[in-house]
Amino acid sequence: MIANVLTIAGTDPSGGAGIQADIKTFSALGAYACSAITAVVAQNTCGVRSFVALEPDFVAAQIDAVFEDVRIDAVKIGMIANAGVADVVADRLRHHKARNIVLDPVMVAKSGHSLLAPEAVAALRDGLVPLATVITPNLPEAAVLLGRQDDWTAESMQTALPDLLSLGSEWVLLKGGHLRGSRDSTDLLAGPTGITPFQAPRIATANDHGTGCTLSSAIAALLPGRDPVEAVGGAKAYLHKALAVSDHLDVGQGHGPVHHFHALWGRSDTG
Repeated sequence: MIANVLTIAGTDPSGGAGIQADIKTFSALGAYACSAITAVVAQNTCGVRSFVALEPDFVAAQIDAVFEDVRIDAVKIGMIANAGVADVVADRLRHHKARNIVLDPVMVAKSGHSLLAPEAVAALRDGLVPLATVITPNLPEAAVLLGRQDDWTAESMQTALPDLLSLGSEWVLLKGGHLRGSRDSTDLLAGPTGITPFQAPRIATANDHGTGCTLSSAIAALLPGRDPVEAVGGAKAYLHKALAVSDHLDVGQGHGPVHHFHALWGRSDTG
């Protein structure tokens, strides 16, 4: 049976991140995409210009409309924008007994622009993280969630995993892409069965817009019926290939998108 997956996130008019990236990822991996928009964002590959968060009640109405009609097998949560939206998303997901929830704690865009109000961090950490099957923080996001300095090493990534798990999610995928001084990028997945490292060589490309959105969406698309370790492994493999052949696209003048449909569009066969 084809999985129905809901993304709850903000938009990206240039198509590389947010709701648009989520829908592309679900579709590329064989899942049916549903969506609920939390914020309308004016951005492109060069950065975020501004955003307007939707009213929490309207976000709740979108979520209710989907769950009351469609069997939802997994949920990906991306940009939340503010505490009011975080609260209603948590409330409606509890109400509908949502399962296979993947939370990407989006706080800052690739360009450095803030996508989460400072007062919303507690609402995200205390309300949404405990609902999640998997959370996927990068190192700066993990530092905010834990209230610590963003001065990571390979050793401190390991020692931080119990503290991240104590926030309440079942699994934590701590992404090491921001760690300096290594030719490889190592992510650590921690959960009930221990710690599983996922290591891959860094790909030299400027086309890294929406990588976090894409990875978390890929996990959500693959999670129904799979062990989280298997889902994360498949998602990592998908993103690695999407990055490796991203130069087959010519989109924008800044951080271009990854190639979400690399397995479906013929030109990627040579990548």
